[in-house]
Amino acid sequence: MAASPKTITPSVIIQILVVLLVMPFLPLLISQRWDWWQAWIYAFINIGGFIISRALAARRHPGLLRERAQSMQQKNIEPWDRLLAPLVALGSGFIVVVAGFDKLYAWSLDNNLALELVSLLLILAGYAIGTYALMENRFFSGVVRIQNDRGQVVVSSGPYAWVRHPGYAGVLLAYIGMPFFLDSLWAVLPAIFSVIALVIRTALEDRTLQQRLEGYPEYAQHVRYRLLPGIW
Repeated sequence: MAASPKTITPSVIIQILVVLLVMPFLPLLISQRWDWWQAWIYAFINIGGFIISRALAARRHPGLLRERAQSMQQKNIEPWDRLLAPLVALGSGFIVVVAGFDKLYAWSLDNNLALELVSLLLILAGYAIGTYALMENRFFSGVVRIQNDRGQVVVSSGPYAWVRHPGYAGVLLAYIGMPFFLDSLWAVLPAIFSVIALVIRTALEDRTLQQRLEGYPEYAQHVRYRLLPGIW
């Protein structure tokens, strides 16, 4: 029997370091505004959300983190997702880079506290929904592929009883909240781009699952909406 590939590889370690040490602090590093409290909160939400979600997922589905760590190495990835997966994954990076330069050069005026708090709630809700989906779905890969090697079946419990792609719904909420919490109207532009990429990926993934995953068409008839209940 062939030995299973290692989950922790040098590339995975680099990815984790980028996610935990670079991406969360990009607004602060770019702007050099160390008194920017919104950026500090954003950084701690990112770090805490990543650690907590992965710890909970690993405890419930031990093989899931390996699947996610090796997702881009899989051979049966849908061709279009080799482009869309990185775009969606890096969407928050595009937003915070623009927000950092916005703060550095003072392109935008600060938002009022009420709008910032509402935006913070959107970000927190997005992370909570995404973590719930990750915990509930043992097939929550980082790429779109039919996981016959892992015995993939339809997941309809938890947040999957509300919408068909709750993980993407969580990302959508975070994308919407980030520019306003970080006081950057210019960051709305990459947020719109990222939302468009997310919606396209959701539509293509849903079509793939309906065509190739047994039981998914029946599930889609029961759970009608892809991302937002009552809308789409």
